[in-house]
Amino acid sequence: MSTVDEITRESWILNTFPEWGTWLNEEIDEEVVEPGNVAMWWLGCTSLWVKTPQNCNISIDLWAGKGKQTKKVKDMVAGHQMANMCGCRKLQPNLRASVFVIDPFAVKHVDAVLATHYHQDHMDPNYAAHVLRNIEEKIPFIGPKKSVETWIKWGVPQDRCITVKPGDTIKIKDLEIVALESFDRTCLVTTDGNQDIRGVCPTDMDEKAVNYLIKTPGGNIYHSGDSHYSIYFAKHGKDHHVDVALGSFGENPIGVADKMTSIDILRMAEALRCKVVIPVHYDVWTNFMADPTEIKHLYDYRKDRLEYQFHPFLWEVGGKFVYPRDKDKKAYHHDRGFSDCFTHEPNTPFTSIL
Repeated sequence: MSTVDEITRESWILNTFPEWGTWLNEEIDEEVVEPGNVAMWWLGCTSLWVKTPQNCNISIDLWAGKGKQTKKVKDMVAGHQMANMCGCRKLQPNLRASVFVIDPFAVKHVDAVLATHYHQDHMDPNYAAHVLRNIEEKIPFIGPKKSVETWIKWGVPQDRCITVKPGDTIKIKDLEIVALESFDRTCLVTTDGNQDIRGVCPTDMDEKAVNYLIKTPGGNIYHSGDSHYSIYFAKHGKDHHVDVALGSFGENPIGVADKMTSIDILRMAEALRCKVVIPVHYDVWTNFMADPTEIKHLYDYRKDRLEYQFHPFLWEVGGKFVYPRDKDKKAYHHDRGFSDCFTHEPNTPFTSIL
């Protein structure tokens, strides 16, 4: 834009959104995963991108949506899980807190689109539209029954969708997807509009949500979706080898139990027998934001007495984690830059100014 007279609200949006532009898209495309490793990127909320040595790319819960944007609407929509859970009616003030680090319309290659469940911050119609229009290969959309129904409602062809339930496995290149039981009790109390479910036996969780174990040449990644803590994590830990586990962490408002707490994250990791546990989801909603260093402090307090065989890794949205190369890292920091400092002579009046 050359002058302020040419600037409009629309030009501002197009010039600033998404905030990272195609930076991360390009990073993922350029990444060459070394044999025996697996690369993953946190895209915000529970969105995860996974890439293998054979250039197999999958997205899990990729979402490019928004939270509340106006106070003019005063009440939650009928059937909202939070309204059903605690009997509230006032609009949930879940403003989006984290930036958009990936451009869904700039994705050039993906081998499968996965969803753990059908809540709005775990599936994205924009991304689905791009995949259908611009990805030449007819890659599958994989999820539980309610997710598949959502994709079909958006216009994704039924023959492109694969409905999974716990125990199902799908192989793609050098990667294997294993669907496992979900413990997302919030999803169980989500209804389609006004529906009285008091005294009614809950619907089948397997139709609403699943967890995933992603088996890769670099290790196995356990994605728990929006699961609450469950003692059945121990069953998954006994039946499957888990290297890296992701858990939805957050500070639950009074009257609501929707995210795992810091102690739940540690209990999940211990039960799954993983090597690294990574909290996610705490970043995105202003009313559920939490400080993940609480997990580290609690871990340090308990690790010796309970002889933990894992450690937490505190990630940043948009960051890359390569397993097992980065297995000993405890926290992430984005590239600080300036690695080429003093490659050329400084352009300053004199050296002592530095």
